[in-house]
Amino acid sequence: MVRSSILGFPRMGRLRDLKKATEAYWGEKISREELLKEAKRLRLEHWRIQQDAGVDIIPSNDFALYDQVLDHIQLFGIIPERYSKYGLHPIDEYFAMGRGLQRPAKDGQPAVDVPSLEMVKWFDSNYHYVKPTLQDNQQFKLAADPKPVREFLEAKEAGIITRPVILGPVSFLTLGKADRGQTVAPIAQLEKLLPLYVELLIKLKEAGAEDVQIDEPVLVFDLPASSKAAFKPAYAKLGALGGAAPRITLATYFGDIVHNIDVLSSLQSLYAIHVDLVRNPEQLRTVIASLGPNQTLSAGVVDGRNIWKTNLQAAIEKVELAVQRLGQDRVIVATSSSLLHTPHTLASEKGLDPEVRDWFSFAVEKASEVVVIANAVTNGPSSVREQLEANAKSIQSRATSKRTNDPKVKERLAAVTKDMYNRKSPFPTRIAQQETTLKLPLFPTTTIGSFPQTKEIRIQRNRFTKGEITAEQYEKFIEKEIQDVIKIQEELGLDVFVHGEPERNDMVQYFGERLTGYVFTTHAWVQSYGSRCVRPPIIVGDVSRPAPMSVKESKYAASVSSKPMKGMLTGPITCLRWSFPRDDIHQSIQAQQLALALRDEVIDLEAAEVFVIQVDEPALREGLPLRAGKEREDYLSWAVNSFRLATAGVADSTQIHSHFCYSEFQDFFHAIAALDADVLSIENSKSDAKLLKVFVDEAYPRHIGPGVYDIHSPRVPSEQEIKDRIAEMLQYLRPEQLWIDPDCGLKTRQWPETKAALANMVNAAKFYRQQYTR
Repeated sequence: MVRSSILGFPRMGRLRDLKKATEAYWGEKISREELLKEAKRLRLEHWRIQQDAGVDIIPSNDFALYDQVLDHIQLFGIIPERYSKYGLHPIDEYFAMGRGLQRPAKDGQPAVDVPSLEMVKWFDSNYHYVKPTLQDNQQFKLAADPKPVREFLEAKEAGIITRPVILGPVSFLTLGKADRGQTVAPIAQLEKLLPLYVELLIKLKEAGAEDVQIDEPVLVFDLPASSKAAFKPAYAKLGALGGAAPRITLATYFGDIVHNIDVLSSLQSLYAIHVDLVRNPEQLRTVIASLGPNQTLSAGVVDGRNIWKTNLQAAIEKVELAVQRLGQDRVIVATSSSLLHTPHTLASEKGLDPEVRDWFSFAVEKASEVVVIANAVTNGPSSVREQLEANAKSIQSRATSKRTNDPKVKERLAAVTKDMYNRKSPFPTRIAQQETTLKLPLFPTTTIGSFPQTKEIRIQRNRFTKGEITAEQYEKFIEKEIQDVIKIQEELGLDVFVHGEPERNDMVQYFGERLTGYVFTTHAWVQSYGSRCVRPPIIVGDVSRPAPMSVKESKYAASVSSKPMKGMLTGPITCLRWSFPRDDIHQSIQAQQLALALRDEVIDLEAAEVFVIQVDEPALREGLPLRAGKEREDYLSWAVNSFRLATAGVADSTQIHSHFCYSEFQDFFHAIAALDADVLSIENSKSDAKLLKVFVDEAYPRHIGPGVYDIHSPRVPSEQEIKDRIAEMLQYLRPEQLWIDPDCGLKTRQWPETKAALANMVNAAKFYRQQYTR
């Protein structure tokens, strides 16, 4: 029979239960024991959901209190001394690595002040993982009570036999880095790390695990020779354990592995290979041909990254092709990747329009889809006829719906000319006019856009949404919040102000709610990092802007501000990538539609006398195809053109900013430069400042604001710490190029820490301003 499996399940819970529990623990509102009890309850609930759906292979160790890679960092003892020296409880040490920790001395415990480890995007998703950070003399040690074993036994005790999920040794090291000031090559540590994997697998077998899923997603990359060469000896060692270890299913996802098929051919001692047949269905035949005579194929035919219902008939056809070649017993129906990237359940969405609701499938529903596909192939379509017929109606309904097509949007897109992608003058002409208009000092200070979203803001927004206060009352409240934020910025001495975005729920959702072609959910939260969850809008049809979206608030802020006011917009690629996009038209078309809508907004902001406009594109790097080549260059071409189409319609004297976070952009710097933004702000607080060397090597002519402190951590950087950061930056950037700002928006922070950090930042900027203007 064909079995069904899931590679991983969302961990937050139906109502963001894990978020609430971790934040309560951080706020000392619940105990460590209460946090662990809630985590255990969630794990059991999620296993039961999959068991009740009829899933044959249920994952364990896919749950994490913060991040699954951080789990492995702690599992293997890769803990830099700056964290271990405090003697923290393992859970507090874990959170310190993930989010930093700043705590005064109390109850006999020493003061703690440590920033978090670097956090970057997980492949091309909007999920962030914590980078393994190794030392030159790195030692590895398996935890005394290994989490994968503990959670397997927890499920077993509940009567559920699971398949533990472990990040593979080659991917773990390839995704790692040397700590600041260290020279170690992480992949060179493989021989020291492998014995811990051997020990872990033996412990899992002794606990009763018959199968284990080892994720090696780096196989979709163009791998460095050292990483590629590491696979054969690594899995020869793990495979040689035979019956002393569980059977290994090696899982890849987010791309094809055909370019690394020689690696796959050398791993025929492994039980099964999983491939993503949603992202790259064309790899199926090649992968089947490379399997060993007894190997099983795990066919990822249910999308783990999007919310559209699976076309069951098309998925069944893929699986049947595999069965024809391999037989039923050697094929597993699976999600394409972990369902971490999808919302929990569609059942929570009571307010969705029934027409579009019928098109969606979230994690709980996808669990049923893999079971239906497996049953259809095993027992024939008649065994699940009702489900197949209902699915076919849903697919047809979406394909023929008038909601998906707007002829006016298509006509406008067809009328776009080449001139619409270009600013009126080159940067030297523009910056000269901007300096005259804006009158900014050397080392100008600003923030990235949002200020803390207080409890009062959320309460008033909720009251307005429920109709408990009028639009006029809500508008007066927002105006008062804007006034307060401007006063704070004046007191701090910032140079370019923002209005703080009190009216905005989310940087994509806010704009999506004001565009046609979008729909929205109530509880469809997805983890972004740690306890941070987002509720991505869903693009269901052609996109356009019926009316201005942000002009009223920005115009008001400019009217009451003593300094230049920066209008804040989310760019077309980020609006696309941080939504659930359509899968029935190419993403480049969706991006261009968004760009035209934003172009109208940019022009209207300028007309409202807002002469600094920031169009954020933090997702530009995230959307980059994982492999170099034509697909990547094509993406960069339409992505850059979308940004330029959105921003090029203004006068030379209007300054265009853009922001990027977690962007390891050395390998596509030409595209960053091609955006032609007057000022870039980038995440740099967790990265080695040598990242800035690319700006020197490429002779980047425009202005740049590398983030001087990490806003994802609650700790307050000292003034000296920020001075040191600026000194580092000045090794790579000219003083007249450099802006001083945090590394991202301040929405998730509290006001006391925000004011303290910004005061230190402004003082550090003033110090260097004095040094360079004597």
